[in-house]
Amino acid sequence: MFTQFKYWRPFVSPFDPCKPILVKSYSTPPQLYIHFQPPGMEQFPPAQALMHGTLWPQLYSPYPDPKKGVEKP
Repeated sequence: MFTQFKYWRPFVSPFDPCKPILVKSYSTPPQLYIHFQPPGMEQFPPAQALMHGTLWPQLYSPYPDPKKGVEKP
């Protein structure tokens, strides 16, 4: 299983006057991991598809990061 959110720890300078951001993150869209649409892919019900912005749960990408503020390696 892929993860849409990637995390890394940037270098923190001892001379930086600002409070450091210890863990940074970015998101990758799910379509990067699905090369073609397989037959019989699961689908949202129509009302739920409109709420999520896609018919297929595998292509749903929440925004912003649902784990924002969680410490990651």
